[in-house]
Formats: sequence, C-alpha cells, structure tokens
Amino acid sequence: MTIIITGAGGFVGQILAEKLVETSPDTRLILADVRQPPNPTSSQNVKSVAADLTDSSACSSLIDSASPSLEAVYILHGIMSSGSEANLELGLKVNFDSVRCLLDTICTKQPGAKVIFSSSCAVNGRAAVQNVANETNIVPMPESSYGTQKLMIEYLINDYSRRGLIDGRVVRLPTIFVRAGAPTAAASSFVSGIVREPVHGQESELPVDPDIGIWLASPKILAHNLVLAKDIPAEKFGHFRTVLLPGYTATSREILDALEKVCGKETRSLVKEKRDETIQRIVLSWPARYDTSRARELGFREDVGLEQTIRDFVEGEKAKS
Repeated sequence: MTIIITGAGGFVGQILAEKLVETSPDTRLILADVRQPPNPTSSQNVKSVAADLTDSSACSSLIDSASPSLEAVYILHGIMSSGSEANLELGLKVNFDSVRCLLDTICTKQPGAKVIFSSSCAVNGRAAVQNVANETNIVPMPESSYGTQKLMIEYLINDYSRRGLIDGRVVRLPTIFVRAGAPTAAASSFVSGIVREPVHGQESELPVDPDIGIWLASPKILAHNLVLAKDIPAEKFGHFRTVLLPGYTATSREILDALEKVCGKETRSLVKEKRDETIQRIVLSWPARYDTSRARELGFREDVGLEQTIRDFVEGEKAKS
C-alpha cells in the first residue's frame, strides 16, 4: 500500500514519516512539498517529490503516482497562522483552494481513500476560551483567517465522507512542543522557541503574557496519534469525522519553570519578555482547556507532560551533535 504526506518537509511531516516507516516498514511513502522534502529515514520505500499543490495538474500527478495502491493521504501542507493573517490571499490559496483541489482529485481518481487532515484549535474562538471545550459543545467561531480556512476544510471533509467520496478523518492538533529546527510562521512558534533556542545557548523572546494557558502535545505522542488516526475503523468515527487530539495545558511561565528544572537558571535567563500584541490577540482566541473524552474513546494516547518532553528534546539534540 502507498501513503502520501503533503507538507512533508515540515516538522510534523518528518516525524510522521519516521513513525510510519517504524510501524509499517513495507509501506510505500510519497513525501510531497513545494520543495522536495528530505527523507528522514533510511527506507528505500520512501520517495520525495516537489509538488506545488496550488496547481491542479500537480494534484493530479501526485495522486496518479500512488495508483493503484493508495491507502491514505495525510494533508499537512499549509500557510501557518501568522502567515495566513498577514496574507489573506495566499492563505486562502494554500489552506483552502489547494486542499479542495486535492480532495476533489482524490474523489475522482481514488474514491473512498482515507484522508487525514491536520486541523487546529484555532477553529475555536472566544466562546470556547471561557469553557472546557470539546468537538461538539462549542460552535466554532474562529478569530483568525487560519482558523477560518481550517474550519472550511473540516466541513468539506465531513460532507465528502458523508457522501462516501472519501474516508475522512480530521485531527485538531494541539500546539507541538518542542519543535526542533527553525522557527515557523505560526503564532505559537514562540512556545518551542523559548525552549529550543535557550537549549542551544541562544536568546529567545516571549511575545505574550506568561500566564496565558496553551494546549500542548509532544512530538512523540503526536506522531503515534497521527498513525493511529489512519487505522481507526471508519464506523468508530461515525458521521462526525473530527477529533481533538490529546494534550495538556501549560502556561509559558510553567514551561520556563520546567526548563529551569531540566537545564538550569542560566538557560532560562536567555528568554526575554517582549510583547507582540498581534500574536497575543491570536493566542487569546485559542481555548487552553479541553475535554478529550472522544479521543480517549477512539484509543488515542495521552501525553507525557512538560519536564519529560523537555528532557526528550534535550536528549534528541545531544544525539544529533
């Protein structure tokens, strides 16, 4: 069988590819991104391709390349939250138009294929911030263009699944902590930055109130849960194809306290507060507390918490050097 990952050059795409090879070494993977993504594994069953999915012919070629054995498509590509807010036209082109084109191509060429779409807690809004939110008891009212674009695709996948055109699974991702590599255009990028850069001896800026809670998930648990999303029987999802992946709530202050415990005061002191009102406004529109009972019922794994995640990151960085 063949699995496609779009946006595979990003951090999530890379850790997902590694996990898929680990769990299903005989599966053929096609990693696609606007620039040819690296293969993070040593598997010969992994192929990397450059594909600009805002071009319908690229969508068609990508799906054709997986025929006739396409099992699943992970749709991870997109313009992140701050980037989408800064450039509405580009955000719509990448986050909505290209995803719809890819979905329609799958419907035509590989009807019934599994589609796992990475959505976001940004689909919620202020009403959810005041409550313990879940997938069903809060009407989504996003307060960013990114959240709006993600929500439109959520509805489209639910409808296409209802019609039997695809077997869709929408996973709302918490903020990933700690992301290795370079900072991204996500409004939440600072959450990893206030750990990643100091661990490497570099200064980092905290742009929001340190007591704002944020919903987090570690890379290891995220990769496990993304693989699981593919394997859950469709009937367990039922008519509603969206699930919020497990995570935990932490403030930036708690993150820095944990960083100090693991790495010491000198490392923590490299983080400087410098308020960015645009980023804070976006972050404040995200709920910090969630009821993930639906995810637990479906079998998704709970997370490990702040200190262990930071230790895992530090050990991983040491192993690279």
